[in-house]
Amino acid sequence: MVRRKGNKEERQQALYRYLRGNPFATDEELAAKFKVSIPTIRLDRLALGIPEVRERIMDMAREARSRMRGVTAAELMGELVELQPGIMAISILEIAPGMLVQPAGVARGHYLFTQAHSLALAAVGAEVVLTSSARVRYRRPVYAGERVIARAMVKVTRGVTTLVSVHSRVSGEIVFKGQFVIITPEPAEISGDGT
Repeated sequence: MVRRKGNKEERQQALYRYLRGNPFATDEELAAKFKVSIPTIRLDRLALGIPEVRERIMDMAREARSRMRGVTAAELMGELVELQPGIMAISILEIAPGMLVQPAGVARGHYLFTQAHSLALAAVGAEVVLTSSARVRYRRPVYAGERVIARAMVKVTRGVTTLVSVHSRVSGEIVFKGQFVIITPEPAEISGDGT
């Protein structure tokens, strides 16, 4: 947490550095962090040429989709915002009212699972990706309006087998964890010509 406002230039430099590491931060979150008003944050962003969070996410998503293999955009749950094939991937899922179990008001588990699973497949970065096994853990319920940020990390690759770990968070708190074993068979294995 920033202790003092400081001068405008210092604050803008700190804002620029913070957004490089936290590109999904909203103006409201930034205002609280830097202890200034939301209009001040907006003016600082404009002065630095930094777009609002939705535009930053859309720009990242366009760039990430251009590198995607093995999974189509229709198969992804959430918005893919970063992809480094063979290394990592990040997606964001906004929980809408139609995703809730009624009357409890919590998100159905399959939305969190599908977000993590499709992200794990995308992170591998191969043309053909199949799930061998999955181990998941739901940490807490997710509610309407919450934004789930999932990060998939490729942990180990041995031959055609890859272990991918996914952590999904809401406001920094882990709500879902998954480990997926993904296989990337050779074309001959798929067609049955395995000679």
